[in-house]
Amino acid sequence: MPQISPLMAGDPTHLGSFRLSGRVGEGGQGIVYLGVNDEGERAAIKLLHVKFTGDTIARSRFARELKAAQRVASFCTARVIEADLDGDTPYIASEYIDGRSLRDIVDTDGPLTGTALDRLAIGTATALTAIHHAHIVHRDFKPDNVLIAADGPRVVDFGIARIIDSTGTITSRAIGTPAYMAPEQIAGDDIGPYTDVFSWGATIAFAATGKAVFEGKSIATVLNRILNHEVDVGMMPEPLRSVVGSALAKAAVERPSADQILLRLLGQSTGVGASTAVLTRGVQVASDDTTPFMRVSAGSITDRGSASLVPSQTGPAAQEEAPVSGPGAVTGQGAVTGQRAVSMMPGGHGGGSAPPDARRAPNPATEPSGPPRRRRAKVWIAFGTALVLVAAAALALALNGWSPLAFQEEPEPEPTQEPTRSFASVADKVAQTGKIVIGVKGDLPGIGLQDGDDFQGFDIEIAKRIAAGLGATETQFVRVSRDDRSLGLAEGRMDLVVATFAVDKGPTEFAGPYYVAHRDVMVLAGSGIDALEDLENKRICAPNSPTVGDVQDRVKVKPVPAADMAICMDKLRSGEVDAIPGEDLILAGFANRENHRYKILGAKLSNERYAVGVRNGDAKTCKAVNGIIADLYSSGQLKQLIAKYFGKVDFKPELEQPAMETCR
Repeated sequence: MPQISPLMAGDPTHLGSFRLSGRVGEGGQGIVYLGVNDEGERAAIKLLHVKFTGDTIARSRFARELKAAQRVASFCTARVIEADLDGDTPYIASEYIDGRSLRDIVDTDGPLTGTALDRLAIGTATALTAIHHAHIVHRDFKPDNVLIAADGPRVVDFGIARIIDSTGTITSRAIGTPAYMAPEQIAGDDIGPYTDVFSWGATIAFAATGKAVFEGKSIATVLNRILNHEVDVGMMPEPLRSVVGSALAKAAVERPSADQILLRLLGQSTGVGASTAVLTRGVQVASDDTTPFMRVSAGSITDRGSASLVPSQTGPAAQEEAPVSGPGAVTGQGAVTGQRAVSMMPGGHGGGSAPPDARRAPNPATEPSGPPRRRRAKVWIAFGTALVLVAAAALALALNGWSPLAFQEEPEPEPTQEPTRSFASVADKVAQTGKIVIGVKGDLPGIGLQDGDDFQGFDIEIAKRIAAGLGATETQFVRVSRDDRSLGLAEGRMDLVVATFAVDKGPTEFAGPYYVAHRDVMVLAGSGIDALEDLENKRICAPNSPTVGDVQDRVKVKPVPAADMAICMDKLRSGEVDAIPGEDLILAGFANRENHRYKILGAKLSNERYAVGVRNGDAKTCKAVNGIIADLYSSGQLKQLIAKYFGKVDFKPELEQPAMETCR
């Protein structure tokens, strides 16, 4: 674990909402402290050195680091919790990863092998894919920036990361750590995602061999080895051997993309880019160090709704695939030989399909191998074995007083929903069954509204994306009330709840939040009411809502009782009231379907963090959902959903990703 040293004279004791308890480390740009907030969440807080606080260039670099880190969905990376770049003490608070660096582990305990090496490769490839999906080049991927925590590897430190411009590349001076730099970094050529791929290959090779593969007594020797030395990856099993070998190709055009690496390691076809479901599965595999797995090439995880790495019933060794050779050999079901797949990533680098003349290697998990006679013999042996097993089962039933023919007379049982509690986590249930049950509201226009068996609205769209991200192929929505949400989760009647469920201190685990709403006030556009103070002596609708009291605490108003929000909308439309208090997203949902134009004042009387309810203790699913939510923000999908369901209302929604809850 990282060595935490005591605070020194002159160190701050608080930064933002965090109380500082020690020093994690110090670099050229700043000091990293360990902090904890009132909720008990720990953070690694990087504080810009005092000597740089007046340096506009240093501040801009710090801002660039923050922007890069915030853009990346938190798949095997450390998420940003809080930051302040404008104050006298600029800082960035990121999720504290309680683990050792890969360098420390290898130097102390020796090289990684078997399942540990596989999970390291998958976890870091997942992180690199998420980084590149955010159009970021890390530029300093190395063993020191990979931390091994209890829940798997994490890639950290975006101190010199750069956001890719519209050309897809970055032209820059050589920067990075010499032994893990790519040839184009040394030459001062354009760099891009393929640069990180080379560094990833060198990092995995270090983990497998226990030494830097481009080591030397001088920087000149190291750089010469990078440019001219071929790395021996023969000690690695397939498919890792082929993937790492191609990642270390001297020519950037011959390297696979991070998407292709991840898909290949998960046993999937690399004809398309890695979806959110694939990233989620990468996190799950990397975080589970107890369940052996074997790799099966079985099509897209997203299409099938199941994992490509399934629990092995025969032992920890992974089932090997047919070796694929050649500098571009990275596909899951075939080989790209002698040329690189067409790119879909920034800078022309990403997922692509094999050329038409690529020969498809046999899939040992699904295709027979060997001469035809041997295959026929295996079929007859398997058939004979099955007959013996059936006969034995029939005999056992007969001895116990059952007639084998009686089974034909029994009606087939009705299919039932497997309760969540039958599985270790919702993520495991989805991986094994492809099914998920999500509780939603059914009475809120624009949010969650039921029409027969159909549900529509913002929350429903969020729920669908979370289900798809977990790999579900069959999603069932059930209507929940405010009082039934926690109990339904605890009893296993539903797997998740996406129903304007505000984070509370009860027994429910929360992932997210997926949105931060506010208690606010809505008026007719053009009414002349532009601020809370303009409501003085005005009539406000007063349903059973705590927002009514919030408004009364700030301005003198005349409450007009109403049974529910629909009646309030009637009263506002007819002029019986001047305003409606409530949570802004819910207000906007009611108003968006009206012909009249409405405005939400933006008073922001409180923060209401809408989160995904998860069964208490299901940290595995919580982390996966957090990653999916982060991707909704970084990909712009959440902004599109806001526009779709609330675009007709004069409303300034929260479009910045909120700080995620800690999964416990």
